[in-house]
Amino acid sequence: MGSRAIVLHREGFPDPEWMDTAVSHAVLRRASEGNVPETLRLHRPGRLVAFGPRDRVAPGFADAIEAARSLGFGVVERLAGGRAAVFHEGTIALSWVIPDGAPREGIRDRFDAITEIAVEAFRGLGLDARVGEVPGEYCPGDDSVNARGRTKIMGVGQRVIARAAHIGGVVVVEGSDLIRDVLLPVYVALEIEWDPSTAGSLAEEVPGLTWEGAEGALLEAFRGRFDLEERPLDPATIDLARSLAPRHIPA
Repeated sequence: MGSRAIVLHREGFPDPEWMDTAVSHAVLRRASEGNVPETLRLHRPGRLVAFGPRDRVAPGFADAIEAARSLGFGVVERLAGGRAAVFHEGTIALSWVIPDGAPREGIRDRFDAITEIAVEAFRGLGLDARVGEVPGEYCPGDDSVNARGRTKIMGVGQRVIARAAHIGGVVVVEGSDLIRDVLLPVYVALEIEWDPSTAGSLAEEVPGLTWEGAEGALLEAFRGRFDLEERPLDPATIDLARSLAPRHIPA
């Protein structure tokens, strides 16, 4: 067991569609102000397409939103990361907020920490998990986690504010077909080229793996490094999340 203490929250807020992102934003803000300690959220999200800053200025943004909604996905402006990414009930949403007096200095270390934890967890499940961008992947990034160098199974993004940092990620346990189905029209609208065959899942690599099994592996990897103390979210954080909602609702 690790020596650094982290508060663990496992509640998800899939309805309304912006609430999960707003909760993570609220935790980040409160950590920056010294009101909450280092915090990890792991939860099951609803069906959601999370758009990044470059998406919002694309000429086809409105069409991308309409395409996502027509397929039953909510839309949100993401807290961290690049291009449009997908959450659904077969994925694990991860949010790790770290108070830090000089957060920009630790950007690389935080990316390394989350990818090392993820790779350890996935290899423990029997995957050939690696860190790095798969050519043609959706929402590409150097810190993506992939299977066999062929399919993306986890995306990672980071946001830094004064005195705190947020690492956000989505782990695809199952349902890579849902990702392809919604991103095909969304990326056409945004004029983003990608290879749909790069969208993978843990269950495609480990048949029979459940969402709970994948979550357990991630928690075990975290517990090997940190002392996790599970708690419910406090009312002040939830209230702040509601006030931050307009920042995450696409115009």
